[in-house]
Amino acid sequence: MQKVIKSTDINKDLTDILGQLSFDKLFILTDENTDKLCYPYIAENEQIAKADKIIIKAGDNNKNIESLSSIWQYLSENGATRHSLLINLGGGMLTDIGGFAAATFKRGIKCINIPTTLLGAVDAAVGGKTGINFNGLKNEIGSFAPAETVLIDSVFFRSLDHQNFMSGYAEMIKHGLIDSDKEWKATLSFDTEEIDYEKLKQLVVDSVAVKERIVEVDPYERGIRKALNLGHTIGHAFESLSYEINKPVQHGYAVAWGIICELYLSIKHCGFPKDKLYKTVHFIRQNYDGFYFDCEHYEKLYQYMKHDKKNESDTINFTFLSDVGKIEINRTANKEEIFDSIDFLREGIGL
Repeated sequence: MQKVIKSTDINKDLTDILGQLSFDKLFILTDENTDKLCYPYIAENEQIAKADKIIIKAGDNNKNIESLSSIWQYLSENGATRHSLLINLGGGMLTDIGGFAAATFKRGIKCINIPTTLLGAVDAAVGGKTGINFNGLKNEIGSFAPAETVLIDSVFFRSLDHQNFMSGYAEMIKHGLIDSDKEWKATLSFDTEEIDYEKLKQLVVDSVAVKERIVEVDPYERGIRKALNLGHTIGHAFESLSYEINKPVQHGYAVAWGIICELYLSIKHCGFPKDKLYKTVHFIRQNYDGFYFDCEHYEKLYQYMKHDKKNESDTINFTFLSDVGKIEINRTANKEEIFDSIDFLREGIGL
């Protein structure tokens, strides 16, 4: 089982972790941004200072086969063996591709994730999903390969701009919705403008715990882990299309819009309470940029949903809610209903 450490002293905890693991050579993977902004926090650690550093280009559009190949190439040319250890220092893109590189190099080497974004901490770095984008599709190639340890320290979140902060916060909204009224209300009442980082630290711990509990029961997404897909079936379509039309949106923004659509479908199919939908919609509209797709994009969005890896046969697979914390997995909706949900997102009509 993956070990998650909520750190208050990143260098002390990192030293302790490395002292508990056996490895012949240490590598650290960063991207251009985290190398400048985050690596300095751990640069003076004795073992990190000796590690071989791999730097790849930043941005989700670089979570691709070319970047993956460059990581494999560096490991191969610099003496990595099956007994080496890779530290992934970065956001969700970095831990996804780094985790997959570790899982596949020489049939698998150990890795540690140190997420440096809110999105990475509450979502990508925890749970063992790794992979890359391929053929224009999100996370099309990948594997379940948990890191040995995930080390979370909120010191990194202070460097985030507002957009990157909110991208991660969307996953916390999702965790609140699938967990309990208490968790959901806590996420919607948090002040995202004047951020209290001590309060945020506890919110993050609680949010990660939601995902940990689900992953522990269903590590390979055969059942209840599908709860974590709330907002993602439609959200991934938004995200993929945004890159296709050269107007990229961050993952969390696409998921926030997807949450609105899938809660709308939850009302239609499962009787989700309208008042809780409207409270969630109000928070998302206040904190996330306007949705810019229009009717001419609907068919393309639908085609992206049909290629979602969670589908079975030609059926688009959704996670709905009958209430906060009451999860309905393996649900479907027809094309007209899906388009209606996007209408509701765009214009607030349909209920």
